[in-house]
Amino acid sequence: MFEHIPAYPGDPILSLNEDFHRDARLGKVNLSIGIYFDAKGLLPVLRVVQHAEQALQGERGEGPRPYLPMSGIASYREAVQALVFGTDGPLLRDERVATLQTLGGSGALKVGSDFLRRLFPQSQVWISDPSWENHRVVFEGSGFTVHTYPYYDAATGGLQFEAMMAAIAALPPRSIVLLHACCHNPTGVDLSHEQWLQLAPVLRERESIAFIDMAYQGFGAGLDDDAFAVRTLAQAGVACVVANSFSKNFSLYGERCGGLSVVCADADEAQRVQGQLNGTVRANYSNPPTHGAKVIAAILNDAELRRQWTTELSDMRERIAAMRRSLHADLSSRISSPRLDRYVQQRGMFTYTGLTAGQVDRLRIEHGIYLLRSGRLCIAGLNAGNVGQVARAIAAVMATDHP
Repeated sequence: MFEHIPAYPGDPILSLNEDFHRDARLGKVNLSIGIYFDAKGLLPVLRVVQHAEQALQGERGEGPRPYLPMSGIASYREAVQALVFGTDGPLLRDERVATLQTLGGSGALKVGSDFLRRLFPQSQVWISDPSWENHRVVFEGSGFTVHTYPYYDAATGGLQFEAMMAAIAALPPRSIVLLHACCHNPTGVDLSHEQWLQLAPVLRERESIAFIDMAYQGFGAGLDDDAFAVRTLAQAGVACVVANSFSKNFSLYGERCGGLSVVCADADEAQRVQGQLNGTVRANYSNPPTHGAKVIAAILNDAELRRQWTTELSDMRERIAAMRRSLHADLSSRISSPRLDRYVQQRGMFTYTGLTAGQVDRLRIEHGIYLLRSGRLCIAGLNAGNVGQVARAIAAVMATDHP
């Protein structure tokens, strides 16, 4: 019956991660997968998460585990809205946002994609060139045709903003434009505040639907600054769908905690959208899991716990920035190349190094350093113990290929 089914080619990121774990070399370094590791190279459990879990368990444990509503825990959804959109604007006061608790950021993308495909079947999707590999997979899986718009400038390691603006200004009405709110994956190249302000009226005039992916809130310049794009587009009257994730900023990857929000014209529209979002969840996984969402809601809705979380998140962000500077300084002492500036100009967990696929292969084969073949390097995988090793290896392949 199933003999005609071809082999699954695998996800390039997860497959490379599996190759890393099969590598028997002791000095190997994994800079491929988008996970934050601490200064010891370990996946951290945040102290504030431990405190919240202990409080939830108490003496009698967490109690019964019934099914959640399709939309998720109400206090969690309210916390998502406040974190994403802020608490001082008219959006939340006027109840204009419909929000789901989702299975991580990926679940938010999938539910949002299915929701839009049913309501806008003639629309097509545009993602940045390049973008996270799974963006194309998710939208094509919902039946959309997916195109790209100009984004990354390989020559400078920066943004092709004029070309990006021109492409979006020429899109058909009701086109769906996938945008990264901050810490662009895979390039680490973000729009400035001024550029977001220029983009907003173009999206509105073209009647575009902005689908904003915010997987790294807090890893760029801070929680509010990283939400600037979302709040700017929403306040400008752009139709916005926002996917956010708590995997990285709470270090709760396996708990699969995220959110999907749709900005609506008024409270009545938001209620109708909420119902359709719930129906989309029912057709996918019925309802979300409990534990991680309870922990996050407890932290975000308690002033002292939220302060502790913000402090720990700031420490994570500052460690990533320090590793950027350290790698750049070590590389600069070994080799001279204009490509080195991008290590400190880009931000967030990732840097597009400008290394070729052949150079990346050499890093893996000769030095045990694992990057994606696109040249994407996860800065969060660096620490004081391996940054010098990584710099020496990168300098070696660059010097050999470009004497």
